[in-house]
Amino acid sequence: MKLENVRAIITGSSSGIGRCIALELAHIGAQVVSGDLDLDGLKELETESLELSGKIYGIHLDVANETSVKDFITQAFEKIDNINTLVNNAGILRDGLLVTRDEEGWLRKLPTAQWKRVIDVNLTGAFLMAREFAAAAIERNINPSLIVNISSITRSGNPGQSNYSASKAGLDADTRTWALELAPFGFRVAGIAPGLTNTPILSRVSPEALAQMTAQIPLGRIAEPYEIWQAMRFIIECDYFTGSVIDVDGGARF
Repeated sequence: MKLENVRAIITGSSSGIGRCIALELAHIGAQVVSGDLDLDGLKELETESLELSGKIYGIHLDVANETSVKDFITQAFEKIDNINTLVNNAGILRDGLLVTRDEEGWLRKLPTAQWKRVIDVNLTGAFLMAREFAAAAIERNINPSLIVNISSITRSGNPGQSNYSASKAGLDADTRTWALELAPFGFRVAGIAPGLTNTPILSRVSPEALAQMTAQIPLGRIAEPYEIWQAMRFIIECDYFTGSVIDVDGGARF
């Protein structure tokens, strides 16, 4: 797919990796619908795109809410005809150990609500978006189409992130599954698994933990969002790439 032909939906794109991808696509001339809960961030993104070749439209979206997802897809196709790309980028952290003892010796367990919220956003949200986008694209006979899921290298497991790791491992499995299921309709489905990346989500990671994880990266630093965009660009342009996930992690494994 040529970059200038991209007509994309990007979730969780008011900041971080999603914001970078949206702006890079608009800079090239692509049309983008940005979905997020952060309305102020969406307005800023729309304003910034006015100086670019393409166009970004911001629409409120809660990926964990089925009604919100369906309404968003309807509005997105009203803004841009024949949308052919979905980037499932929305994600949250709610870290916590499965079971631990606090400073006073009391046993603490990871709350079910904390587990469920991450799964709802990171995994169920991606499922809802992929399902509704695929249905809309197939109904309109939009071919080729592309879904890119933003995973994480912590999908293989990381202490304190059982919910996040499980959500990203599930997303990887769905990447392969959807690639097989949707290929007859002209879809490619792929993923990107970033390592530590300089985005606002890292604000939820303690400085001590961040320093410890950074020390394990062979390249000695965290990634910048633009470096994740470079993987996205490859996936968009390589029409033979599907069913796999690209690690962009500086050589790190957590």
